[in-house]
Amino acid sequence: CVRTQQWLKNPPDTHHHALWTLGDAHYPSELLQLADPPLVIYVAGQTARTLGNAIAIVGSRNPTPQGAQTAAQFGEALSAADLCVVSGLALGVDGAAHKGALRGGKVREMTPSSARHWHTVAVVGTGLDRVYPRQHQTLAHDIALQGLLISEYHLGTAPLAHHFPKRNRLIAALGLGTLVVEAALKSGSLITAKMALELGREVLAIPGSIHATQSHGCHALI
Repeated sequence: CVRTQQWLKNPPDTHHHALWTLGDAHYPSELLQLADPPLVIYVAGQTARTLGNAIAIVGSRNPTPQGAQTAAQFGEALSAADLCVVSGLALGVDGAAHKGALRGGKVREMTPSSARHWHTVAVVGTGLDRVYPRQHQTLAHDIALQGLLISEYHLGTAPLAHHFPKRNRLIAALGLGTLVVEAALKSGSLITAKMALELGREVLAIPGSIHATQSHGCHALI
C-alpha cells in the first residue's frame, strides 16, 4: 500500500525500516519454530544487526517499585553480558527491562559483538507507525538506535486488546528463555511463559512478597 511504500522510503537518518518475509535471510530463524510464524514482519531499527543470544523479560504493567527496579537491573546485567533483552514495550516491567538493556548496551559498545547484535528488541501489538503506549515514544526511538522494533501488524493498526496475547508468542520464541519478574495469576505474562514452555524454552520467575498480587503468578510458576 502507499503508506507502507512511504514508510520504507522515508526512514529517519538514525535507523532503517524494512519488511522481512519468511524467506528473507534477515527473518529471525527463532520465529520459524512457531506453528504460525508471521508471513511478514515490519521492523524498524538497526536492521543490519542480528539477534544473537536473547532472553525475554515480561511482567506486570503495574509492578511494585521493587519489581520495576528488578526488571531494570536484570535488563541491564543481561545486556552487559551480551544477551539481547526481548520484551513488549508495555508500561511497567517491559519498559523497565528495555531501559535497563539500553544502559547495559553502553557497557559493551566498544566490544565487537555490540556492532553485530541488538541490545534489545521490542515486539509490539500495533503498526510500527504508531507507538503504544504514547508515554514510550522516546523509549521506542532509543530502542531503534540500539536494537529493533518488530510488528506483524500492518501500518496504522490500532492497539486492539486481542493483538497483545497473540504477539506474546513472538516474544517467547525469540528468547532462549523467558524471565517473569512480576505477574498476577491471570496475566499475559503467564501466557508468554506457557508459550515459552511449549517451545521448549527455559522459564524463570523471580519471587516477591507473599502480600503482593503482582507476585502470585511468579510463585505459581515456581
